Amino acid sequence: MSENKETLLVVDDSPQTRTLLQRTLQAAGYECFTAGSVGEAVRLLEQTAVELVITDLRMPGESGMDLVRHVRENLPRTQVMMITGYATVEGAVEAVKTGAEEYLAKPFTDEELFAAVERALEKLRLRRAVRRSEEPSSYGIIGGSAAMREVFRAIDKSAGTNATVLISGESGTGKELVARAVHYHSPRAKAPFVPVNCGGIPEGLLESELFGYVKGAFTGAGETRAGFFQTAEGGTIFLDEISETSPAMQIKLLRVLQEREVAMVGSTNRRSIDIRVLAATNKNLRRLVDRGAFREDLYYRLNVVAIDLPPLRERGDDVLLLARHFAARYAEELDRPLPLFTDKALDVLTSYAWPGNVRELENLIQRLLVMSEGGEQSRTMIDVSDMPDYMRYCAGGAGLDRSLAEIEAEHIRRVLEAHGGNKTQSAKVLGIDRKTLREKIKRYDIPD
Repeated sequence: MSENKETLLVVDDSPQTRTLLQRTLQAAGYECFTAGSVGEAVRLLEQTAVELVITDLRMPGESGMDLVRHVRENLPRTQVMMITGYATVEGAVEAVKTGAEEYLAKPFTDEELFAAVERALEKLRLRRAVRRSEEPSSYGIIGGSAAMREVFRAIDKSAGTNATVLISGESGTGKELVARAVHYHSPRAKAPFVPVNCGGIPEGLLESELFGYVKGAFTGAGETRAGFFQTAEGGTIFLDEISETSPAMQIKLLRVLQEREVAMVGSTNRRSIDIRVLAATNKNLRRLVDRGAFREDLYYRLNVVAIDLPPLRERGDDVLLLARHFAARYAEELDRPLPLFTDKALDVLTSYAWPGNVRELENLIQRLLVMSEGGEQSRTMIDVSDMPDYMRYCAGGAGLDRSLAEIEAEHIRRVLEAHGGNKTQSAKVLGIDRKTLREKIKRYDIPD
């Protein structure tokens, strides 16, 4: 049961019911107070911090519904659960609309009571995690898990220094967000932040893009042009996908890091630069060094401070925080009410492996809202049936009767979808080369 000794308040006009519930809940590890009326409950709530109020519906004088309204209007960080021996559909609907998180009909078993209490408290814990993720210490990055708090601490320690930082993590985990957090909370925040995707620039152009070139340096160089390093003067340059640079480029980058000087293509003159270098990779650079695929001296120059971003599948309830965040964003864009997720849909979100990480989750939430039938006034209810086929198998262990080929084909489809059809990126995530990926796409008749 509860590990944190959350405080509960049981409100019922029956002394026997109050005593029974108090003993049951205390035996389960909760701290539990009782009150015999709404007035007594209100007075106790003014003096004691309570996480969950469990109130009977029908009581002499003010009813449990009156207490629900009081809590919702005055105690936004307290949950409410309604119990009643006169359960009706209309009563349940009214209780939920008024603000009760759970509605439990008498008689109920201890297991049903514990399940309802835990559901209500879990929603409270999730809200607290959301608030923590919106605190300044989170740098605008959504996340309340222990793994992300480690990332925030690393950002905090590195932001005030001029040290080179190597940010590692799978594709879609938010490496550029971390780099921007380091820059914009550093003394260089007012100077430029220049992101460079080293894997997205052809090798023949990368040197001139990074260091600039003088007029006449090569065919088409009709004027002298500064490179990204000069553009970032006084600020930060972010070298994303640093593992994709060639051995020749790695030598040039090593010299820049050692000497803090650059030479434009076509010129022998070197000029000093005042910049901070942040780099990122979705590969294990240490392994590349061991295989001779990445320079060891450059690796140590880059890896002065290491920040390792966890994949989304290892971030626990951060999946739900992010889903809520993206749902709110796209609901606002579409001018719709915030959608609701069924418990089974939430189970799918937390059970799925998310090979595309946060980027894949964002794309899914956007697609669910765009394709939903909710209007400007009616709230969309998202259920398992709304999820893509390959995600539905995450619910309740379904899909165990499928062949290995079916599972592989489905996984390749969703990785391709998560990366917008980019075969190079998808092959990296799958751990195969482009040729093998093309063969599997053809074998499984996956739309190209």
